[in-house]
Amino acid sequence: MTHNNHAWGRSAALVLTLFSACLGVSAQNVAGKTLLAPPQPPTSAAQPSTHERIDLSLKAASTVNSSSLGVALAIRAISAGSDGVVRLTLAQAQQAAGAASNPLVRLGELQVEAARQHRLGVQSQYFPALSSSYTSLHFNKHPGQVLTVQGPTGAERQVAVNILNKDENVVNLMAAQPITPLIAIHQLAKIARADENIARAKAGMPVAEAAMAIEKTFFDLLVAQRELTGAEADFKMVKARWMSASNSGKPFVSSTEETEMLGAEKSVLASTSKVMELTASLNQMIGLPDGTKLELIPPDPLVENISLKEVTDKAMAANTEVVEAEQTAIKAHAAATISKLEYGPTVAVIGGYTNQTAINFVFPRAASYLGVMASWTIFDFGKREHGVRESKANADAASLGVQLVKAKVAAAVKSTYFELQRSRQFTQLARRMASSARVVDASYRSDDPEFESAHAKLEADLFRAEFEYRQAYAKLKTLMGTP
Repeated sequence: MTHNNHAWGRSAALVLTLFSACLGVSAQNVAGKTLLAPPQPPTSAAQPSTHERIDLSLKAASTVNSSSLGVALAIRAISAGSDGVVRLTLAQAQQAAGAASNPLVRLGELQVEAARQHRLGVQSQYFPALSSSYTSLHFNKHPGQVLTVQGPTGAERQVAVNILNKDENVVNLMAAQPITPLIAIHQLAKIARADENIARAKAGMPVAEAAMAIEKTFFDLLVAQRELTGAEADFKMVKARWMSASNSGKPFVSSTEETEMLGAEKSVLASTSKVMELTASLNQMIGLPDGTKLELIPPDPLVENISLKEVTDKAMAANTEVVEAEQTAIKAHAAATISKLEYGPTVAVIGGYTNQTAINFVFPRAASYLGVMASWTIFDFGKREHGVRESKANADAASLGVQLVKAKVAAAVKSTYFELQRSRQFTQLARRMASSARVVDASYRSDDPEFESAHAKLEADLFRAEFEYRQAYAKLKTLMGTP
């Protein structure tokens, strides 16, 4: 089995390295357009060949675990074109990021499992506790003479009676079944189950957060790429006017024209830097090699139809904050019940078997027994009373906390729902404007910088509106407790 795991790890590392080598990672063209190239290393510097990179990956293959293997398999689903540019959809990016976030998923599963095992441990206290003991003693002297007998003449005579033998062996097996503590155990089991429910409610949060982070970076890069396209088109128009002014025979260029030229060039540089930064971030989040060129495929328009009542009902039933508040109230009321049990006695039934050689003439060597044990605190200077009042106050506060959390979530649901409606309307408006631009597309030349700039800005506005729409819907799903 160990050999097969190493083989799988080496194969995954080999596939990942070959895929990376085929991408041709150069930061010169990020958005499919010519950008300002970063400084290149001297030609004399030795660059590792493809075979050397494969060898290095194979040497590190022993460290590949199940998580990195899942990332490698997710990356294999991402296709690269013949030009080395990776065509990436939002679903592929989220899938690869989900594989990369496996440790967080595993952490949530472990927390749920720990809470479950704790609950099962508490429930096991319902059953009798079996215990055993063994004692073996050896005295260097016989026990003293302890029996005095008075004879017929009135004289006293001591008789050697060994109540305890010089060698003693005692074996005891005992079972104790709690009676009154069963009520407390039931309340402790409710507390443990509440902790388990809280852990289950929180287990899916890292995955949802990772998906939202990927979606944000994806749309930020889409917008940045369109902004870069618009900045380059504006730069072309300013440059054309500059060249026209230079060819007109003017003796000098005005400061206004020079400022406009510098501003357009600065906008291109800023947009280029932003695209490169977001590309690097997205590559890191989905596990692609640094410098990989990305061509993002815009996702299909989001379509949803949900009512405010439906959202509110689901949020009150499955929202993480509401679940945690309700389970905390259950724990507080269970603790209050346990505190009240301090007023009563603690009763348990015991039974067992003993085999001893210590005092055979008093007790039989082997015997079984059955009985009842009870203990009760008569007076504790008001400790129980104050404890009951404290637990009752905590229970009342927890119940009030549930109402406050539900009111808070209901307000958040209403606000987010109206935000969803507004973003839906803005998205529909942006789509209509983009569609109108496509209709008149045939009236313009494809190389017209003015049209290219306007078209890029419309697409950037559309992607911004779509992102806000999706983020509002994602917030609403989070409030509903829906993954």
